[in-house]
Amino acid sequence: MRKIFIADAHLKNPEDSNYRRLLEFLATLAGNCDTLYILGDLFEFWIGYRRVPFKHYFPIMEALLQLRRQGASIVFFEGNHDFHMGPFFTEELRAEVHAGPAIIDLAGRRAYLCHGDQINKADYGYRLLRALFRSRLTKTLVRVVPPPLVSQIAISLGNKSKQKHSRNNRVWDYPAILRDFAAQRFADGCDMVITGHFHIPLMESDEVGGKTLVALGDWITQFSYAEWEDGAITLKKF
Repeated sequence: MRKIFIADAHLKNPEDSNYRRLLEFLATLAGNCDTLYILGDLFEFWIGYRRVPFKHYFPIMEALLQLRRQGASIVFFEGNHDFHMGPFFTEELRAEVHAGPAIIDLAGRRAYLCHGDQINKADYGYRLLRALFRSRLTKTLVRVVPPPLVSQIAISLGNKSKQKHSRNNRVWDYPAILRDFAAQRFADGCDMVITGHFHIPLMESDEVGGKTLVALGDWITQFSYAEWEDGAITLKKF
C-alpha cells in the first residue's frame, strides 16, 4: 500500500498559499494512503496543550482527522518547531509520535526516519537551544502561559531561525553533511535514510548496495514529498 512522507510545511495561516496547497494534497490521499509520515515542522509552532489552542491550525487538524477516519495511520516525528505534541495527537488523532529518530520496516528494508535537526553536530548553539525547548521545565512553563503570548514568542523565534538558516546555508555544505550522516546509518545496517529539516529535495541511491538517501525538501516553496509504493520510493512534487 502507498505510504507518504512529508516535512517542513511551517504552517502559519490558512490563507497562506502553502497551507492551502497542503490541504489540497491531503485531500488527494483519501482512500489511497495507508500511512502518512510527517517528519517534523508541520507547524511554525506547536506545543501540546490539552486542546488545540491555536485556531489557525483547525483546518489542518481537521484534514488529518479526516485521513485518520478514512483508515490512514499517522506517524509524527517531532521537529524543532513542533514538540511535546500532547494529547490531541496521541489521543484524538491516535498518531504514533516519536520525539527522536526511529527505524521502521519497509517491505524488509530498514529505513531510518528523523526530522534531521540533530544531524549537523557542529551546530552547538542549536543543540543547546533544542535541549532547553524540550526540557520538562519548558513543557511545564508553556502550559501556564496564555497561548496568544506563546504564539507571539514562537513567531519571533521563527523569524530568527529563518535568518540563521540563510546564514547556515552559506556556512555549511548540507548535502555533504547529509551524505556523511547517511553513510554512518548504512554502516549500522540501515538500507534507507529519510529526513526533513534541511529544506533540500534530494534523493540518491547506490545501485550496487541498494542504499537510498532521501531529503524531503519542504512545503513552503517546493511542495516535495516522498512516496513508497510497490517496493520503491520516489521523490515527487505536488
